[in-house]
Amino acid sequence: MPFFSVIIPLYNKEKFIEATLKSVLIQSFTDFEILIINDGSTDKSAEKIIEFKDSRIRYFSKENGGASSARNYGLEKTQTNYITFIDADDYWYPNFLEEMHHNIHRFPEQKVFSAAIEIETSKKVIPAVYSIKKTNNFKIVNYFTASLKESVVWTSCAVFEKSVFEKIGVFDTNLKSGQDTDLWIRIGLVYPILFNWKILARYVNDYTSLSKQSELYLEKLNFTKFSEKEIAQPELKKFLDLNRYAFALKCKLNDDKLNFDKFYAAIDLHKLPIKKRILIQLPASILNKLIELNLLLVQIGLSNSVFK
Repeated sequence: MPFFSVIIPLYNKEKFIEATLKSVLIQSFTDFEILIINDGSTDKSAEKIIEFKDSRIRYFSKENGGASSARNYGLEKTQTNYITFIDADDYWYPNFLEEMHHNIHRFPEQKVFSAAIEIETSKKVIPAVYSIKKTNNFKIVNYFTASLKESVVWTSCAVFEKSVFEKIGVFDTNLKSGQDTDLWIRIGLVYPILFNWKILARYVNDYTSLSKQSELYLEKLNFTKFSEKEIAQPELKKFLDLNRYAFALKCKLNDDKLNFDKFYAAIDLHKLPIKKRILIQLPASILNKLIELNLLLVQIGLSNSVFK
């Protein structure tokens, strides 16, 4: 039985899947299986996969159900105790699995392992910024306090013991977006995260999507399922309030006063940074100008996020 199962959800990524798959196949640690779940692709993604001749690749095809549906399908087919995911347009450095294997043996009591990432813009590549201080190469962290800027668990740069999914459950396919954050919250309520400060993966991010895709911004995470737990856990409350803040801004940008008021009322404003307290009070016209400015800063590498 291989040590790792690598699950790749694939939907219309013919331009990227070759590079992604190569980044997995050239790993210095070689004891793994790859499960490619073609989620109803309509382009030439399947043809690109056929070109690879490697016995570690297991290929499955299903009707389109979204990335989380494909990941869950892959979880059902895994044959190992340690599971990792990589999206079909992301990239691993050659030592990703080797580092994770080392971490697992160094910290055998841990169940969830992650590492730092870098973010590729159209102009340059920049490291992600985290809300924890680097004291050594490894750190066992609380997910919520460690993810107030960039999440310390990112789908394409984490490894999970299979028992985690048996206890917590899998990706919630009832959510149209934000299924990964929902799962990380459920995991963070139970497990600490072993975080490796080495940059082991790269994410290509489209920052222009912040003010677009308005049809999805309210179909993300339903915070009500965590209402009781956040009362007793201040770190969870703070984390959720930052997400509510982000959604409130999107409501304002979409002229959705009803939902803006709902998210705004649930936020403990006294715990928000001053910058965010000011931004959330600004009119949409000024917010749009600030977004445009920050997107420009992102492209030249002077910022890596909007309103963080």
